[in-house]
Amino acid sequence: MKQVRFFSLILLAATAMSVVGCKKSYLDTKPSDAITIEQAYASISAVNSALNASYLQTFAFGGGNGNGGHDNFGQKAIDLANDLMGNDMVVHTQGYGWFNNDYNYTGWTVPNGLGTRSDQAWAFYYNNVLKNAIFLLDGTTGQTGAQIDGLRGEALALRAFAYFNLVNNFQQTYKGNETAKGVPLRLTISSDALGRGTVQEVYTQIIADLTQAETLLTGKTRASKERIDVSVVRGLRARVALAMEDWPTAATYAKNARQGYTLMSNAVYNSRSGFSSITNPEWMWGAFIPADKATIFASFFSHMDATEFGYAQLGGQKKITKALYDQIPATDIRKNAFTAPGSTNPNLPDYTQVKFRVPNLGSWAADYLYMRAAEMYLIEAEALARQGGKDAEARTVLEALVTPRNPAYTAAGLSGTALLNEIILQRRIELWGEGFSLFDIKRLKQGLNRPTGAGNHGAPNFNPVVYTLPDASARFLMRIPQRELDNNPAMTPADQNP
Repeated sequence: MKQVRFFSLILLAATAMSVVGCKKSYLDTKPSDAITIEQAYASISAVNSALNASYLQTFAFGGGNGNGGHDNFGQKAIDLANDLMGNDMVVHTQGYGWFNNDYNYTGWTVPNGLGTRSDQAWAFYYNNVLKNAIFLLDGTTGQTGAQIDGLRGEALALRAFAYFNLVNNFQQTYKGNETAKGVPLRLTISSDALGRGTVQEVYTQIIADLTQAETLLTGKTRASKERIDVSVVRGLRARVALAMEDWPTAATYAKNARQGYTLMSNAVYNSRSGFSSITNPEWMWGAFIPADKATIFASFFSHMDATEFGYAQLGGQKKITKALYDQIPATDIRKNAFTAPGSTNPNLPDYTQVKFRVPNLGSWAADYLYMRAAEMYLIEAEALARQGGKDAEARTVLEALVTPRNPAYTAAGLSGTALLNEIILQRRIELWGEGFSLFDIKRLKQGLNRPTGAGNHGAPNFNPVVYTLPDASARFLMRIPQRELDNNPAMTPADQNP
């Protein structure tokens, strides 16, 4: 039997073989000697199990392409790479080297090999997230009922989530690039070769999936925040609208998404579990990771939490820039998420992050955050401010988020460009380390501008090599994996990103 790993062309074949057997061609999805996809997904329990597998794969170690590198642990690995390619996260020293290729902009430009970031991301979204979602949707076509509707809604949302991340990693931002090449848009079980759909085509499908998911999930109750519900769908729709510069839609969906969630208390914000426990009332969606499912050194917290014995403590501490740290007032509890200058702890040098920590030292049981209400406040505030004539509303939303963190805060008197700049600053502070940096650089069309000097990028910290890049630099794009180009007859070398 031919081994198939992750190419978008035949990602479905790998799952088809597990469902229908492998005595015949892997392109034969309905051989006579095995069950069909529809039969495999005939029961609610089977559909539910498939969805559970999809959620578990979001934090799987080595998932998608089988690469066992300790920088390959699903969504949070890609989030961390995105932040390291931004302006506000500093690497302390060489350490063990994981993620340093992202920081110095070499990891995304090499298309060959299992260890490249682009290879990991392509495999993760196509082989882990999309594969299960597409099979589930095809396998349940025609089935009706409240339970199956809810499960199909989750699958549609996962498909939209995967394509939104793919198109933003492998192409520039939406606005101004609508006709540019996006990613292959696989929607059904098929052996057909697919080329790169345009950015517009990918976004159109994302919106269609989220629209249908919202309808199917409205009124449905989820078992836990590990699963997507209608609030998460609306949050994803707000993210998409923000990228598209569809300000009214972004504001409306962000406001609706955050309903029913409360901002965490200041005590929780600065606790060990504030950003590592799905029980946080501000979290909208995350992955519950008990000790027996933790991926230990190959995990987000190993690379972030320098208070625990992992890669972060072994020289790879992640730090905020002095430039951004200095813009956080002393009265703001978010300043406590980073070690103050003058630290005497060798494991926690100046400006080291302590925002993301395992709840209990000695245990790797720590949950992954995918979405929280604070992001929705920031999307709503920005979208209102960009509409014109709604500055007062934008200030109210912004203050509703920031004032609980900093009682001395006020946005009074800010309007126009000054207000927008303030919202973006608060976004950088509030969402530091949560995976938005590179996408924001691209959508805001600001280019890369890393601050230098004491406490910022460069000596005595690890040298990132790249300090500035223009807007829409080709270096912001992941490269199409060479194996995809080699095995997909609908693609040619001309389809490779520059």
